Amino acid sequence: MKQRVISIIFMSIIVIPLFVIGGMPYNIGIAILSLLGLKEFLDIKESKKKLPLFVKVISYVFLLLVLFTNKGNSIRSFAIDFRIISGLFFTFLIPTVLYHDREKYSVNDAMFMLGGIFFLSMSMALFMRMRTYDYKTMIYLILIAIITDTFAYITGKLIGKHKLLENISPNKTVEGTIGGSIFGVFVPCMYYITVIHPEVSIIKLILMTGFLSILGQFGDLFFSAIKRYYGKKDFSNLIPGHGGVLDRVDSLIFILLGFMFLISVI
Repeated sequence: MKQRVISIIFMSIIVIPLFVIGGMPYNIGIAILSLLGLKEFLDIKESKKKLPLFVKVISYVFLLLVLFTNKGNSIRSFAIDFRIISGLFFTFLIPTVLYHDREKYSVNDAMFMLGGIFFLSMSMALFMRMRTYDYKTMIYLILIAIITDTFAYITGKLIGKHKLLENISPNKTVEGTIGGSIFGVFVPCMYYITVIHPEVSIIKLILMTGFLSILGQFGDLFFSAIKRYYGKKDFSNLIPGHGGVLDRVDSLIFILLGFMFLISVI
């Protein structure tokens, strides 16, 4: 626990000033986190099978291209130059024919890389867009992730008896999930009403926040399923007591993506 608290303090010292400043310093910070997250994604894949070096290199290049071509003000649009997409497909798919050896590089590897890189790059680009779009709303979404995760852990430790999905996440309980959702709705809703929009429809706000809180927990389980498939407890040990970058942003990624569906609701 002491290690987790020290890590939280250290992360806060770095992350909070970047978030407050915004602009290019924040975008560079997100780009660095994205590159670290991609490294974890590639490392966990390579725990079972090594990837060709040029495939890994082009993954980093593509990630940066997507991030810095999608850092504008519009939150409802996302664009990738077709030249980038074409190059990505050529780079990942053609080697499956050239190698012609499943042990070195297969169609499954290519599909894994394409899907993972698109998902990760689009999600991290959204971190940039949301901060530019409205930092107060970004705080609301971050609160949903943090409060839900924190109180799911506390509630599970105190009264958790019934396992949720033991084969994916052995420590998660039904009671923890419910407790996390209750507090993950109450605290962010109070923030939204107080700071963002005092006259918002309470029913709509509660329903939206509840949906995002649950969706965030699904995101946590989704990334846990990836780790279990590869026999890993964490994506990395970059953050002592917390795992890696992807271990920290898993639920927030799903919350941000879910918010895109509901952005016109309130």
